Amino acid sequence: MSKIRVTKKFHFEMAHTLHNYDGLCKHIHGHSYHLEVTLIGETKNEPGAVKDGMVIDFGDLKKIVKPKVVDMFDHSYMVNANAPKERLEKLDKLTQRLIVVNFQPTAENIVVYIADLIKPELPSHVKLYSIRLSETATAFAEWFASDNQ
Repeated sequence: MSKIRVTKKFHFEMAHTLHNYDGLCKHIHGHSYHLEVTLIGETKNEPGAVKDGMVIDFGDLKKIVKPKVVDMFDHSYMVNANAPKERLEKLDKLTQRLIVVNFQPTAENIVVYIADLIKPELPSHVKLYSIRLSETATAFAEWFASDNQ
């Protein structure tokens, strides 16, 4: 049976800062993130079954990614836990949508974080193939399972 890749696109708005960075991204700023999640698997071969011919129902993939990523990240502010404690305390008072992570919130690190959030939720008959996170119209980071085995 053939392996097929299927991709679903998602979108969220999120702000972040890069702690101790030497450029403009050290300041609070936001992005309109575009996320592409690609799975790989074999199509179901069950004539007459509701999901016959599908690797995964796109609606089922949405039920995984939306609560784990989109709902959590959308209109949130992500910051490195290494930022000064006083700053983190002030930020916590300013927003109820603060995400404190143990890494620098670059597109590269966020894409790895998203992969780690999604992988355990996937049904056993599909595997996470890749994730592309576009931070701007011209800049993105990609994660591929084959690079991370």
